[in-house]
Amino acid sequence: MAAPGVKQSYTIPCSSVFRDAVQALAERRGVNAADLARSVMLIVPAKAIEEYDDPGDPPKSDRETIVLKSGPAEGRPWRRKPRLQLRLPPGFSIIMVRKALKMALDFDTGDVKMRVEKSDILAAENAALEEARALKSQQAEPPVELLQSREELERLRQIVDNLAFDPLDRGVTTFNEALHVMGFAPSARPDIRAIRTKYRVLAAIHHPDSNYGSHQRMTQLNAAMDLLRRHIT
Repeated sequence: MAAPGVKQSYTIPCSSVFRDAVQALAERRGVNAADLARSVMLIVPAKAIEEYDDPGDPPKSDRETIVLKSGPAEGRPWRRKPRLQLRLPPGFSIIMVRKALKMALDFDTGDVKMRVEKSDILAAENAALEEARALKSQQAEPPVELLQSREELERLRQIVDNLAFDPLDRGVTTFNEALHVMGFAPSARPDIRAIRTKYRVLAAIHHPDSNYGSHQRMTQLNAAMDLLRRHIT
């Protein structure tokens, strides 16, 4: 473990916009960039910082030009990634420090806020949040029984479609067409009682308000009923 007060140098690669924003904030507060990062890492739990957005390295097009001050290339310009130089206690990752600086910027702009609450209040809020999530999950996932009912309803609808008469293109105009729509054999000569009984059964199926209803079939069923009734009476 490092001795108290020991610090090391951190080179934090970042975009020039991010670098300038951090330096401007530090200047306004009368501190340096390391103080900003250190303040966040002292107050904010490490897990919260780890889960925070990382502004990342600078894009390839973002470079700064410096003049070398020593070595064989002394005096020559050199293009490099923009960066921040900080002195902090050892043990932090580059990404952790960069995220802490991003959080400091967001605190300053009001994009992120901290709130001091007693543990019992936080516990109540977390419980309410979990309850809301559970309710939303229940709403998003219908019960198995409901899904089975929907599948059964769709299966019955397909059966009805297969067994029901195909609507006539020109409507019901003849006695034989009326027999066909009502489900009687072509040679059948039903009485009014049989016609009414058949009509009640088919109307319950084809009425538009039913689960299997069809406006077109119901219209032709009514027409067939009227034609057969007139033919018999």
